[in-house]
Amino acid sequence: MKMEYHLSLPIGSKQIKELHVGDIVFLTGEIFTARDEAHHKMLHLDPRSMPFSPLKMGLFHCGPLVKKIDKGWEVVSAGPTTSSRMEIFEDKFIEKFHISIIIGKGGMGEKTAKALQKYTCIYTSYTGGAGALAADRIDEVKNVYWLDELGMPEAVWILNVKEFGPLIVSMDSHGNSLYKQQKN
Repeated sequence: MKMEYHLSLPIGSKQIKELHVGDIVFLTGEIFTARDEAHHKMLHLDPRSMPFSPLKMGLFHCGPLVKKIDKGWEVVSAGPTTSSRMEIFEDKFIEKFHISIIIGKGGMGEKTAKALQKYTCIYTSYTGGAGALAADRIDEVKNVYWLDELGMPEAVWILNVKEFGPLIVSMDSHGNSLYKQQKN
């Protein structure tokens, strides 16, 4: 039976193991965005020298549209980007930063699936084309890293979210995948 979960980040491995393909998740807490360039940059940094701790956050494959307001930022749109582009990095990224949840669209490949099992992580899908809805669930932009170097969509944005979702667990830590089920 598929379940609905309302979870607060960080999420421990025990909670991750309770989640299965098809479950619906809503997240509250901090997430960070990372696309291709951010993955590449972070993989070349020592985790101890990172300006933030990915371990405690969810990873969102997203290049948000953000506007400057007063002394801060406001997210206008935050739809997921195609996750398969990160397949070349994701297994190493999961291993290095021990993230527990990935948010994206379109699924990921076999290397990521194996890393999800080995390091107790899940991949969740968010509806493409719903960037404005996602932005409504972002309470605050806490910080941004490498904006000048990488540009707005590739920079790492630290976002405080409340009831962010619905996210569908589409690849779980038990080796199951909605994408494999659809092919059968």
